This record gives sequence, structure tokens and C-alpha cells, in this order.
Amino acid sequence: MTYLHHRPALAGAVLKPLGLALLLAMQHIAVAAEAPTDEAQEQASQDQQADGKQATALGKVTVTARRRAEDAQDVPAAITTVSGQTLETQRLYKIQDLQQVLPSVNIAHMHSRVSSFAIRGIGNNPANDGLESSAGVYLDNVYLGRPGMAVFDLLDIEQIDLLSGPQGTLFGKNTTAGVLNITTRKPTFTTERSVEVSGGQDGYFQGKGSVSGGLTDTLAGRVSFYRSRDDGYLKNDHDGRDLLGGEREGLRAQLLFQPNDDFSLRWISEYNQENSSQGSGVIYGGTKQFWDRAALVGSTQRVGRSNIDGRQNVSVHQNGHSLEANWNLAGGYTLTSISAYRYWHFNPANDADQLDVPVIRDLGYEVHDRQFSQEIRLASPTGGAFDYVLGAYAFKQDLGNRNFTKLGPLADLYLLPAPLNGLGLDALNNVETKTNGKSETKSFALFAQSTWHLTQQLDFTAGIRGTYEEREARVKRFAPTGGTPATGLSAIIRQNQTGAYDSGDLSLYNFSPSGLLGLSYTFTDDFLGYVSLSHGEKSGGVNLNVSQAPTLGAESLLVAPERANNAELGIKSQWLDDRLLVNANLFWTGIHGYQATGYSPNPAPGVFFLTNAGKLRSRGLELNVTALPIRGLTLNFTGSYNDVTYLSFKDAQAPAESAVPTQDLSGQRAAGAPKWIGNVSAEYRWNLESGFEPYVSGNYAYRSDTPGTLDNSKLSEIDGYGLANFSVGVRKDLSGGQVDASLWVRNAFDKEYYLTTANNSNGLYVGYLGQPRTAGVSLRYDF
Repeated sequence: MTYLHHRPALAGAVLKPLGLALLLAMQHIAVAAEAPTDEAQEQASQDQQADGKQATALGKVTVTARRRAEDAQDVPAAITTVSGQTLETQRLYKIQDLQQVLPSVNIAHMHSRVSSFAIRGIGNNPANDGLESSAGVYLDNVYLGRPGMAVFDLLDIEQIDLLSGPQGTLFGKNTTAGVLNITTRKPTFTTERSVEVSGGQDGYFQGKGSVSGGLTDTLAGRVSFYRSRDDGYLKNDHDGRDLLGGEREGLRAQLLFQPNDDFSLRWISEYNQENSSQGSGVIYGGTKQFWDRAALVGSTQRVGRSNIDGRQNVSVHQNGHSLEANWNLAGGYTLTSISAYRYWHFNPANDADQLDVPVIRDLGYEVHDRQFSQEIRLASPTGGAFDYVLGAYAFKQDLGNRNFTKLGPLADLYLLPAPLNGLGLDALNNVETKTNGKSETKSFALFAQSTWHLTQQLDFTAGIRGTYEEREARVKRFAPTGGTPATGLSAIIRQNQTGAYDSGDLSLYNFSPSGLLGLSYTFTDDFLGYVSLSHGEKSGGVNLNVSQAPTLGAESLLVAPERANNAELGIKSQWLDDRLLVNANLFWTGIHGYQATGYSPNPAPGVFFLTNAGKLRSRGLELNVTALPIRGLTLNFTGSYNDVTYLSFKDAQAPAESAVPTQDLSGQRAAGAPKWIGNVSAEYRWNLESGFEPYVSGNYAYRSDTPGTLDNSKLSEIDGYGLANFSVGVRKDLSGGQVDASLWVRNAFDKEYYLTTANNSNGLYVGYLGQPRTAGVSLRYDF
């Protein structure tokens, strides 16, 4: 398959006036703040030494996987951590880039609504607004109700933690696959300022900056912002426009009130928006039926190309606000309260037929989503024979979507089966339909997790959570408009495909328990072994589309919960005076009631619908190795083997090339789950007497082939691929700050690869391309 690259010159642009005004204002405030204490300077010096060339041992990494700050090597669980510095060095600035540094992770991305985050092969569920993700994403301790809420530039990130396996005990919403925990940098009382500008091929430009400092003795603030744009790298044959480009921008403002050592209050407010042509695909494969239909309507489409005649656009707006309070109470207890609100609006325009002729002029889902959450936790003191965390959580989500379809004058010829498409019925030509869906979710939970230190070396951990959830939903399709008046057979077809329908009020009520049992043994100060058993659940859902409901009834729109049981055996170790870290784990996960897409032959020509497929098993091995072999050189490897198989999946959708509508996928591989994933990176820094610090870095990410769609069609299978990224730069102290100038290239060998594939009508499979080779330059100043 081939596609065209568009290669304009390096981009040139300036930061937006608003961003500069905020930067200068915060800079003035920060300069007026008190100078850092000697103790703070000493700590900063130690941190710089640990982060620089002089480091002779790997530094400690702090995580909050058990809702308290701990050394990652002391937590008996599978955790992979990526620092904000790593993201910046390797130029990983999109959420879909994270699969290049994390094991057992697959991110299927078309645009922000149709994106899924899978861990250990679990989570490749169909994009439906009435379903939750199997893998939970948290931003600064706040659960994101839609995966698309995380599809923004990774701005001012402190750390990203991947927690693999069910995390139902301590995290706010039950998840069957794991959690991606994103932590941004907090306000500081010492002055921190940075500005960075990058430009590259395909019109790429990114400007970003942050300012942090003390406003008073007890109040600190931080402002971070970014603006990114690119022309796109997919050429559309029909009119020569560039696709898969656009603009994104965001702003995050924070305040930290800390009157004493026993209380802190952190307020975060952020805004992100996107206007792009994401969601553009290419013809990936098709059956003879597809090519015959395409020829029948006069399309000149080809494999590996984009050739559309309609609009392709995505508009996303979101904002979020959170307030986190922490009290250190008498006796060593810590009380935490997190209150949050988020809003997300997604509005697309899609040429859904992927053809250069007017079959489907526009089709998409506009989504409005509002969520509120409140969490309260109490953490006991540590150091005794017994410690615990307990709390309560409440979550409310109000979601509404609008599904719109605008058919063109060639709809009958392309969409109706022969011989109906040759009768001139005008059944679907120029018809427009609209469906409104709404879902209101209320979730309440109580949870507790405890650790008994049975001996100085042996710990026993137990956790439990009870979650009660209510979901109210309704789906209503309005009578079709447009087209010529329909009678007889034409009227029957139009009614079957687009007729008015109202599901009435639908309800789901569910109580789901989650639990954890674990043993860990500290063999030495540098070697920990652990074993755990856990259970988690993903909430049930409602199909917010009419689908098969007119034939099978409104109750068929309801989907039951997805339940996971997980067993884990792992080690965490450090060797050679803390210059080598080796963590490994074996896992086995069984999923019951896996949420997937089924197929119903009625109404003709058949519809796809959400269902509980049956059983799925995920098992494998994960490995994380970090080494500091010589001063200045850091090596890292993360890898996984993951065998994901449907144990029971009858009446699954058959591939388009099949002569029957359904198939039994029991015993077959699950979609979107590569068996092998390996990511290796290296960075070397010099420290010259002149004060210059040159550095080089590179990383290579490989993933093996995988079925691309839930029907396991050979036409949608995604080939394995490897991506190489390199950068070279130099740092130099200048005027009380540090300048960092670098040249970089992503996908250095220009590998053609696909993030995901999807099945369309009439045997068409669409592929969604990853970014081709892109070279650029970045200039950063920290002061």
C-alpha cells in the first residue's frame, strides 16, 4: 500500500498573544517571590545531579498506585512509569504515542471519539457513547469518563504511570484492564519558567511554555499552555487537499494554597480545543462486492489512497476543573478530598463512504458529555504492623449524542442489494436521518485496602470495593426527511432502514464487588517478590443507536457488565549498586461477558449491535529493564508477550469475505492485541569542561501483527511494524537559565504503519495511518 506525503518547508510561527501575556505576568510575579531556601537549593542540586551525567545510580521513582506516595520498587504490582523528561526528550506529545514506551498497550486511534486504550489486549471495545472503557484514564486523580478526553497534547507532564490488571479496589471507577494515571507538574514556591518552540516537516509547529512561582508566602501559581498545528500528511486524490492535519491548543492554570505543612489545597482549571481533519482514512482492503459497487457508482478509489469528495473535519472543545485538598491529621493520618467537573464536546463531519462520489454525504456522532465526581480518602500512618486506605466515591455523568446521516443521490445504487439497486426505487437517495441518544449515569462506591506486615519481610494485602450504579437512557430516531415521496416497496425499505423509532426510557441497575488479595516478600532490600489475585468489573452500558431495536426490542440495547479475574506473579529487583533495574511479571486474566459487537440478519441486510460476547482470556509476560552501565548512558527496555484469545464467542460478526453472516470465534485471537511488543531506548550525555552538555538519544518500538477488526477479517489484519526515533542536541547554561537546542526525527525510516482499521459497508475496510517520517528542530529555554 502507498500513500502520498506532503513536504512543505519548516514551519515558522509565533506564540499567541494570550500565551505571551500570561507568561510575562507569571514571570513578573515569580521574580518578586522569595528566594529559595538553602535546603531547597541543596535538594535541587541533588536532583540535578541524579538527573545529569554525574549520576552513578538509578534514582527512585515515586508512585501513588496505592493512593499514597511510595517508591515504585516497594509496590507489589505491575507498574511502568514514564517521566515527563522522557516524553520531552523522545518527542512523545500525543496520547497515541505512549504505546511506543509502554508494554502490553495498544491505542487504536481514528479521532478523539473513536479511540480506545487497551492494556494486555483488553479494551478494544467498539466506540459507542453508551459504553465505558475497559482501561481507565486518570488525569491528576480525576477519572475521565470518555477516552477522547485524553486526546490532547501532553502538556507539562510530571509522570505517567501504567497500572496493569484490574484496579477496582482503590481507583474511582472499576476497570477490567488497568489504569493510565497522568500527573501534571504542580505549582512551586520557587521560580520555574520554560518556553519551547518546535518546527518540522508537514508544516508542524508547536509552541509551549510554563511559569510557576510563589504569589505569597502561602500561595503558589502555575500557568502552562501550548499551541500545535500541522498541514497533514495524507494527500486526497479527489481535490489535492491535505488530510490528517489541523490545530490544537490548550491552557492549564493552577493555584496551590499551603499555609502550613499539614494542609494543602490545589485548584486546577484547564481548556483544550482541536480543529482538524483527524478521522481521515484510506482504503485498506475490500471484497469483490465492494469493488463492484464502487465501479457501479463511478468511483475511482484505489487501495492505500484517500479519494473522497466530502468534508472531513473534527471539532473538539473540553474544559475541566478540580479541587484537591490534603490534611495531615493527628496521629499520622492523611485525609484527601478531590472534587471535579469536566465537559467535553465533539462535533465531526465525515465522508463515511470513503468514495469520490455522493453516496453518503455526511455521517457522524455529535457528543456532549458532562461529568461530576467526588472522592474522599483516609490513609492511615505507616511504619506499624498494619496500614490502610479507605474512602468513598461518587460519579455522575450526563451524556447526549446526535447521530446524523445525509445520504446522496447514489445511495440506492451503492447501498441496496441487487437486484433492488437497479430498480430506480429512490428509497434512500438524498434521505436524511437524525437519532438522539442520552444517558445519565450515577455511580457510588465504598472501598478499603489494607496491608498487614506479618513479619519484617512478609506482607499480606487485602482490598474490597462495593459499587452501586444506576443508568437511565433513551434512544429516539426521527422520521426521515428529504428524498422523493416513497410508496410501495420503496416505502418499506425506507421504513426498515431509517424509520422513526423511540426506545422509551431504559434503565440499568447494578451492584458490583471488586477485590484484591496479595502476598509480597522482601528477600533483600533490592529484591521483592509478589503474587496477587484480583477481581474487577466494567459497568454495563446502553447502545445509544437504534441498531437492531425495532426488530429485537428496546431491551436488546442493554449490555451487561464485563467481569475480570486476574492472577499475577512478579518480581522487582535492583542490581549492581542500583545501576540495573529488572522487573518482570507473569499474568493471567479471564474476562466474562466481554463487551463486543454481534450481528443480527434482521432487518435485512442485517445490523451490527452491542452484546456480551462471552469469555476472553489474556495471559503473558511483561519485562522492564533499566540500566546505567557507564556515567552518562541510560538504557531502557520494556517488552511483553501477550496471548489474547476468545474462549467463547459464538454468533460473532463474520468477515466481509465470508458467505455467511456470523461465525464462531471461540479459540481465535482477539482484535487489536499484538502478541509481541518491545520498546528499547538509549540516551547518552557528555559533560564538557566548556559547560556544554551534548546528548544523543534514540528509541525503537516494535509490535507484531494483529487482527484489525472484531470480525478477524484477513482484509483488515494489521502488519507488524517497528518505528525508530532519534534526536541530537546540546544544553548550555546561559544568563541564569539553560538553553536546549535539538534536531530530531520521528519514524526515521519512514515506515508505513496503521494505528487501527475499521469495517464499513459492502465489504470495505478502512485503515488509519500513523505519521510518516518527520524531522524538525526544537529550542527550549528554562530559566
